[in-house]
Amino acid sequence: MNRPLDIAIVSTPWFQLPPAAYGGIESMCADLVDGLVELGHKVTVIGVGLNGTKADFIATDTMPRGDTRLGRAGPEVLHAARAAQVLRTLQPDIIHDHSTAGPLQAGQRPVPTVVTAHGPVSGELGDYYQALAGSVSLVAISRAQQEQAPGLPWAGQVHNAVRTLDHPYRERKGDRVAFLGRIAAEKGVHLAIDAARRAGKAITIAGKCNDPDEEPYFRNEVLPRLGEDAEWVGELDQAAKRELLAEAQCLLFPICWEEPFGMVMIEAMACGTPVVALRRGSVPEIVDHGVTGFVCDDPAELPDAIRNVSRLSPRDCRARVLDRFDTSRMAAAYASLYEELAGQRTDRALRRDSLGRRRT
Repeated sequence: MNRPLDIAIVSTPWFQLPPAAYGGIESMCADLVDGLVELGHKVTVIGVGLNGTKADFIATDTMPRGDTRLGRAGPEVLHAARAAQVLRTLQPDIIHDHSTAGPLQAGQRPVPTVVTAHGPVSGELGDYYQALAGSVSLVAISRAQQEQAPGLPWAGQVHNAVRTLDHPYRERKGDRVAFLGRIAAEKGVHLAIDAARRAGKAITIAGKCNDPDEEPYFRNEVLPRLGEDAEWVGELDQAAKRELLAEAQCLLFPICWEEPFGMVMIEAMACGTPVVALRRGSVPEIVDHGVTGFVCDDPAELPDAIRNVSRLSPRDCRARVLDRFDTSRMAAAYASLYEELAGQRTDRALRRDSLGRRRT
């Protein structure tokens, strides 16, 4: 690090940092903030609710809106407008905006804006990122995500991460397997239950299920499959999530879409729990087949993979997360990108100043 940077982090209006339960973006953001502070940078977070990070904090709203209005336009644009007001009072070297609407104002800001593409990069959202070209530096969270849209204005790729040592490590596992995630068709919850049942294993299913498109799927595909060997426990807080992952023989991750990064995979591996997943999205670059889990090409392969997880080493799972997906690595990668972008801005300013002096 050449010098400490003054960094402004804009979070989302949905959950505070860190989130109490659901909130993958907010969880990653909280860990990144603390990692940057630990590297010696000055960080100011613009978010909602209460501050649970090591950084300075300015709230745009006293109440997070994720429980009742997740994804709606009102909280998003209000948060972006208030964040813009705050940013005008600060003098950061770099802005890292994790919101959706906030980057629209990046072109009017005097400092570089980094945007992490937390979601899909196809369809309207991909078009949105393309329209931001020239005003933001876009960061992918996996190679798979970047390869899905090579024409976007990518400035780099940084894997998401977790604080490995905050996750309870268990060498000896329980009798059940686990599914943890949104209860949605693209997450493949029905495939997880079917695969566990065919493998002769009981499964615990936990996750968020309160969006209008989630409830019909739960009612039609998940609820009829529940029984003594398939238990639904609802949404869990952070401590209960980690306990579930640490106890499980394996995490099932049979996604049915090109997910750019599944945080729950590295959370499970940090607990020493292998992952059994389908080969979609970023799965092959996160799960080392035959070491930290099994990557299957077809749902019919999942039961055999589940039966074989006892061959895998919990220590290897934990070690791979420490080496590749720990917060310290993520924070250092983002800090390096910030320094590069801030340096480019300084170079441009010096060139303009030099030209101005010569002309006078």
